Amino acid sequence: MRGIERRPDLPVGPGEKLLAWAEAADGTVIGGTRDAFYGPDRVPWEQVEAADWDRDTSVLRLSEVGSWGDARPEHVYDVEEPGRLVQLIRERVTASVVYQRHVPVDARRGLRVIARRAPGLATGLTWVYEYDEGVDPDDPLVRLAASQALVAARDEVGLD
Repeated sequence: MRGIERRPDLPVGPGEKLLAWAEAADGTVIGGTRDAFYGPDRVPWEQVEAADWDRDTSVLRLSEVGSWGDARPEHVYDVEEPGRLVQLIRERVTASVVYQRHVPVDARRGLRVIARRAPGLATGLTWVYEYDEGVDPDDPLVRLAASQALVAARDEVGLD
């Protein structure tokens, strides 16, 4: 299936303009604006944890930021030709990351302190942690390392 040649009728938020789009095998139109990914649902870029398109399987997978221990919302589309959509997703997700620092918890593992915000905004940071495989966020030493890292990160960034 080929990508859509002309701008599709995909409803986007007020003031937003569709910048890239593709059609999934089931006819679902997906796309992106400066502010969000659009499919059946709107997902702001700062809420996208990861996205990947597998050329061999034609699967576009987009996962949202979530809470530790909870299943992360995931959006999966069969897209043979994503056009510029994959590039737009990568650019917009990267633009939402303001700060990222890995903090060791032991000799091999640690956590990341990440600040994200909606692209184009000067304020409104959202701080999140990502834990390396095997790191227990409920461990008191991990919680202490995380809180100390967050304080240091906020000081380093100088705005919140």
